[in-house]
Amino acid sequence: MANAILLISCRDQKGITAGVTNFIFHHGGNIIHADQHIDEQSNTFFMRVEWNLQGFQLTREGVRGEFAVLAERFQMKWDLFFSEDMSRLAIFVSKQVHCLYDLLWRHQAGYLQCEIPLVISNHEAARSIANEFNIDFVHIPVDLENKAQAESVQLDLLKEYEIDLAVLARYHQILTVNFLQRFKNKIINIHHSFLPSFPGKQPYDQAYQRGVKIIGATSHYVTPELDQGPIIEQDTVRVSHRDSRGDLVRKGEDLERMVLARAVRWELERKILCYHNKTVVFA
Repeated sequence: MANAILLISCRDQKGITAGVTNFIFHHGGNIIHADQHIDEQSNTFFMRVEWNLQGFQLTREGVRGEFAVLAERFQMKWDLFFSEDMSRLAIFVSKQVHCLYDLLWRHQAGYLQCEIPLVISNHEAARSIANEFNIDFVHIPVDLENKAQAESVQLDLLKEYEIDLAVLARYHQILTVNFLQRFKNKIINIHHSFLPSFPGKQPYDQAYQRGVKIIGATSHYVTPELDQGPIIEQDTVRVSHRDSRGDLVRKGEDLERMVLARAVRWELERKILCYHNKTVVFA
């Protein structure tokens, strides 16, 4: 049986939790998960509540119409989702395919509840992997001269495949503002956490030369400010003088896979709220 999920944010005030839970109870719903958070600095209330629709007395549109009255009372920003409506993902990748392969394996194993109909790349390296998982692969070369044209083709593909979420699984291209405006907070990126300490190419070489003791990975929503979007998930691992440059790469790529997979899963499960370039993650 499908579940309904509400994501809510508004000014903190008395009665919000009671109002939401009573709304669900009054219409015959059974709450499965409920979590909330208050940002005291901004006096903002955040809530995620999920309930089973078996025996629930309202239709989908009925839920929207009835809840809109309560939302207006508390001046809420809110989104309503249904678990049976799976998101459709497009994965963007360049030459490094470890994150792509990991996401496709997790999806095949049933760990990511979504549809992945499309892989887009500016290189051919990932074609065989997409073919292995029976997913359409489109090679779109990108350079400074054809960037606008390439993005136009990409956007047409996202529309054709009815894509809800784009995942940059080590896609080494900077997206333009035009592209990002079409998918605000619907593009997830992964990168090593050396930025901005080790920007540019070969970050692991730079880290190795500096003798770092911790390496990490960060997954975030993509915004026009390069690698400055709301952070979804991060993780680190310690390294030492005994680790070679190859050890750093191996450990770093392991982190990238895990951190990106968590971020994508939480997005698919509707567990993330964005505000002020930050996130509340009800994981």
